[in-house]
Amino acid sequence: MTRARYTQVSLESTPYYHCICRCVRRAFLCGKDLYSGQDYEHRRQWVVDRLSVLVEVFAIDLYAYAVMSNHYHLVLRINQKKALSWTEEEVAARWMQLFSGPLIVKRWLAGKLDEAEALKAREIVAQWRERLYDLGWFMKCVNEYLARRANEEDCCKGRFWESRYKCQALLDEKALLQCMAYVDLNPVRAEMAANPEESDYTSIQQCSQALHHAAGARKKPSLMTLVDAHTIEADEEETVCRFRLMDYLELVDSTGRAVRGDKRGAISHQAAGVLDRLGIDEVAWLSHMRPRKRHQPVAVGALDKLKAFAETTGRKWVWRQSLEGW
Repeated sequence: MTRARYTQVSLESTPYYHCICRCVRRAFLCGKDLYSGQDYEHRRQWVVDRLSVLVEVFAIDLYAYAVMSNHYHLVLRINQKKALSWTEEEVAARWMQLFSGPLIVKRWLAGKLDEAEALKAREIVAQWRERLYDLGWFMKCVNEYLARRANEEDCCKGRFWESRYKCQALLDEKALLQCMAYVDLNPVRAEMAANPEESDYTSIQQCSQALHHAAGARKKPSLMTLVDAHTIEADEEETVCRFRLMDYLELVDSTGRAVRGDKRGAISHQAAGVLDRLGIDEVAWLSHMRPRKRHQPVAVGALDKLKAFAETTGRKWVWRQSLEGW
């Protein structure tokens, strides 16, 4: 039985989510439909363009993406802290980049309301603030835009997506990195590309191009950065769990070389290593890198001591140790 999306999203548990949306029946989002002969390749850029707009408006950070022929993948972080830090005026300005706000809010921004009317306008803005870190509203703004544009191009009406979207919670760093690698490897597994950095319309190609400061002609959405020589001192909340960029690229490369029976493609074992493919000198690169900072556990000690500490502080987990089974 389908569950409501709000029951699948819990900010208390995790801010990280993997979202998938697939076209209805055999409809093509982009790429070439071998049955009809129509080429929808240009629609890939629609997805990327829309993400570029929405990540600048919403308090939702983009970690990874892959635009396939009839579906797309997103790895997102809901950044509630950022949304709560915005002023009411900033919230209103952001929301009205996407929607035309009611007259009462526009008059409030112009300072033309009395106290009672201003209170009503601020209630509306408070609702907008909640929506700006709501995963459902973010996905609605992606899918509704794409559906309308595709239906207009196809001169048809009706459902374009088979469902709203599928949502998977990522509860820890391991799950986050595994999911990012899975998303970035989608074109390789589908035999659409020989290696990740040649996979068009993916976050890993965008990261690879950024190493050479090659932005390309196409617009790209803002991604949460992985740690490199320039971001090593950055705030931990501004990077992907302090994971180094080259470590991630090598993780994806080694994962993509594994042959899976349920997938058509893999990176060839004869292919050069990721550093060679990107033209990066390993010694020079490592000389600019520092060891990754480790997270400090909230408590250390014997298992029984950790259990007692967890019970007295109301915790169910202490440094990746579960109370269950103790």
